[in-house]
This record gives sequence, structure tokens and C-alpha cells, in this order.
Amino acid sequence: MKSPACALRPGNPGGRSDAATSEARETMIATRLRAFLFCALLALSLGAAAQQPAKDAAPGPNDGCLMCHGDAGAKAASGKSVAVDAKQFATSVHGSMSLPCAACHTDPGFGQMPHGAVKPAQCDSCHDKAVKDYATTVHGKARSGGNHVAATCASCHGAHDIRKSSDPASRTHRANLEATCAACHGNEAIIKQANLPGGNVAGMFHDSVHGQAMANKTAAKDAVPTCTGCHGAHDIRAKSDPESRVSRANSPAMCATCHANVKAEWEQSQHGKLRQANVLQAPGCIDCHSTHQIARHSDDKFALGVIDKCGSCHADFAGTYRDTFHGQVTQLGFVQIATCSSCHGAHQVLPKDNPLSKVSAQNRLATCQTCHPKANANFVSFDPHANKHSRERGQLLFFTNKFMEILLLGVFAFFGLHTALWFFRSLKAMRERRGDAPPRS
Repeated sequence: MKSPACALRPGNPGGRSDAATSEARETMIATRLRAFLFCALLALSLGAAAQQPAKDAAPGPNDGCLMCHGDAGAKAASGKSVAVDAKQFATSVHGSMSLPCAACHTDPGFGQMPHGAVKPAQCDSCHDKAVKDYATTVHGKARSGGNHVAATCASCHGAHDIRKSSDPASRTHRANLEATCAACHGNEAIIKQANLPGGNVAGMFHDSVHGQAMANKTAAKDAVPTCTGCHGAHDIRAKSDPESRVSRANSPAMCATCHANVKAEWEQSQHGKLRQANVLQAPGCIDCHSTHQIARHSDDKFALGVIDKCGSCHADFAGTYRDTFHGQVTQLGFVQIATCSSCHGAHQVLPKDNPLSKVSAQNRLATCQTCHPKANANFVSFDPHANKHSRERGQLLFFTNKFMEILLLGVFAFFGLHTALWFFRSLKAMRERRGDAPPRS
């Protein structure tokens, strides 16, 4: 017989009553509700703390200056803007360091409010080496000589927006250097006012193989040289300065920072050996490739222009080349014809008595066969620079040319005289037909 007190009801484990179960549920709900309310109050308090007015924060080192200069319309008595963009300065290299304005503006009158005119910022208080180097540059010397158009620190780096050169937004980042330098060297008004050498070199560079690699963002954009790659940054000197990177003596080494293999070839050439013997008149990189207008060697304009480049030193050979079939066809603008470099090479030009030369007796046939596959030994026996005006270079050509000149002059003289006589005879005949001639006796 089952006792009702001990009976286990379905859904009531352990024999708990309905009242106990309900009480447990109410306790659980109350606990969860208290936890939810606590979290809500905590979130509200944190949000209120985050929204405390800015005046509760510690004052910045430049808040006093920005009370006036933070106004976008702030101007000096001269009318010049003296406004400072606080947000822009905060993201600059100096702003991120929380440097006070007085760190750069050290003028004694700067501490007064309001203050009068103050001297420009003095960068040497921190960057003494860069400032000393700048004083020896072409810009620094121009400034000390009274040329106030010459670039200063702020011209290149900015003023209250200076950023590290590694920052893509920096004026001195390699991607932005062309535009930074072009502010002066691409500005026709400044070029004329300052009488800058070379003219609009920024425009020339932009159209060069280096500039186009940067502008078109090719795979070589991070490797091609920019302005500072050749001229330097705080050590820019005039090309006439022996210590300049771009001086005539130093330019091959400067180009070799990228084109080391080409320089090694050039040093073994006749031109390179002359340079090593301190014959600075011998051609280097810039003589053939120029400076700010460097083009691809495969460009038609360069391929044809190289003849004139060689002719600037070898005028006599350029003249005799122009007398040949090759020279006359290239003068018409055709590029699939042999030029100087086709026969003599480009960076490895050697005298013809050097066995390694492309025009040596051993290699001449192979050189001609690059264009004339069927050429033989007899084909290459002609003189490619035969001079019809030089008896020493070949008497047959010299006297043949003299004969042709005499024949040409003789023919023109004879028929010129014949034509003149015939003209007067025709006039006389015309007068007779018109009856103008006097009656015959």
C-alpha cells in the first residue's frame, strides 16, 4: 500500500512542492534583473564620462596660441595670413610630439600676447646639422647672397604640416618630390625671376623615362631616381661645384648608384679610360643621355638623335657618315638603319685596333652581318667614313669628287651661258617680229 506523503509525482523530482519551484524561479528572475540593471547603469556612467566637456582635459601646450592663430581668418597687420590649422598641425611630426610653438619660434617678443611681428622659425635649434649643410648648398648660398626666391626649409618641408619623408602625405616623400621641386623649378615666373639654370627642368623630368615611370606608377616607380636621388637633399650643389653629385667628374658615379653594370662597361671603353686619365672632356652619361630629358634608348627620337650627340665631339666622322647611304636615310627619319652605336657600340666603344672592338678587323664582318646577313669579306672592305675632301684618305675618291665638281660647274656654266645668249637672241627676234627694229638700209 502506497503512502501519499511519500509518493513521487511526475515532473516534481525529489518530491519538491509546487510552491518551492515557483519561489526558485522568482529568485532566478530577480537575480538576472539586478544584473541587467547593473550593466545598464555601468554603461551609462561610462558614456557620461566619455562625453565630459573638453575643458576638463589637461590644456595643450599650444592652446594659448591657437586662441588667435586657430582662427582661419587670422591675419597680421600686413594682411598676411597667420592662421594655423590645429588639426593639420596635430597630425604633423611636431604636433605628434606635442612640441610647443615656442620650440621653433624663439623670438623674445613671441611670449607676449598679443605679440608683434616675430622672426621665422629657427630650425637649427633641433636640426643643426641639416641647417649647416643647407648653408653650403646652392639654395643656402643664394639666400645669403640676397636671393630671397631661393628655397628654404619650409619651401620643401612645409611649416605647420611637416611630416616624415616616409609618410606618403609628406612633401618630401619620393612620390611627391617632383611636385615639391616643381613649385620653383616648374614655375615659369620664379624661373625667370631667379634666373634658374636649365629652365623648366621639372617639366623635362616629368617627360623623361624616370618621370614617366613615377607618373604612370609602373613596376619601377619605387626604384627610379627622383630629384634628391641625383641632387641630394640637404647637400644640393651647383653642377660647377667639384663636390656636387652632378658635377661633370662625379656624374658617372652618381648614375652608377642605379646603373652599376653599365658604368662597369663604360669604364672599359675608350671614353671611360680617358675619364680615368682625368680627361674630363671625354663623354660621360649626361653627354649622350642628357640630364632631365633622359629617354628610352629604344625611342626613335633618341636613336636618331644619338648621331648628333656623337657628332658634337666627332664632327668630322659625323659629316662623312651623313654622306653615306646610312646617313642620308636616317636624316629622312628612318630608324631601321645603322647609326653610330649600331657599329661602334654604346657603352663599350673601343678603338678599331682593339681586338674587342666591334669594328676591329676580327669583328667587322660579324657587326655588318647583324643587318646584312649575306655580307662577306669583300663587302666589309669599304671605308664607312670615306672623306671625299681628303686626298690622304683616298686618292681615287678625292679625284673622282674633284672631276664631278668640275664637270658639274662646267655643265652649269656652259648651259647657263648658252641659255643667256639664247634669251637675248629670242628678245631680238621678238622685236623684229613686232616691227620695232629700225628699217634696214
